[in-house]
Amino acid sequence: MTTATAVPATAPLDLWSPRLRAMTVGIVALVSLLAFEALAVGTAMPTVARSLDGLGLYALAFGGPFASGVVAMVVSGIWCDARGPRPAMWHGVAWFVAGLAVAGAASTMGTLVVGRVVQGFGSGLLSVALYVIVGQAYPEGLRRRIFAAFAAAWVVPSLVGPAVAGLIVEHLGWRWVFLAVPAVAVPAVLLVQPGLRALAARVPTRPP
Repeated sequence: MTTATAVPATAPLDLWSPRLRAMTVGIVALVSLLAFEALAVGTAMPTVARSLDGLGLYALAFGGPFASGVVAMVVSGIWCDARGPRPAMWHGVAWFVAGLAVAGAASTMGTLVVGRVVQGFGSGLLSVALYVIVGQAYPEGLRRRIFAAFAAAWVVPSLVGPAVAGLIVEHLGWRWVFLAVPAVAVPAVLLVQPGLRALAARVPTRPP
């Protein structure tokens, strides 16, 4: 009579398993930054408009990034479908950071609006890429949990973002509402990169 050798059960994956931990931290941090920037600007913008004598462009500073973001979402969807999420994510971060830098350094309201439009385009590219990353990198059983983390990443900035932005404007100046975000965005995207590299090796992309 032979005895079957017991095979140790594989530990179930969770959001903080070694394979997913860095990616989870990175993508949730990126969603938090998108949320913070979208909500904090409303607190800072009255001060910005007065400082740059740009009340005439006040509405465009809000509408411009929304419009460019919608266009970018369409572009990002097509791009992710053809090439995977990695290029769209990197370009999204680059446009997002570049727009923040232009807005934070603006000496006129027109320049700030240009920066906001560039920032909005980057946000649109990035937001779609992050959802594609979830679909490709996370098992189906974990997707509800990561989407819940995304929701929390919007709720928390909605509660504390305006207050934090107000403190930044009061103590550091309105420019830092824009310029401080890249300092967190770049490390966050670097956390996602190793997982994306592994994902690109496993998931074939469609030919152009």
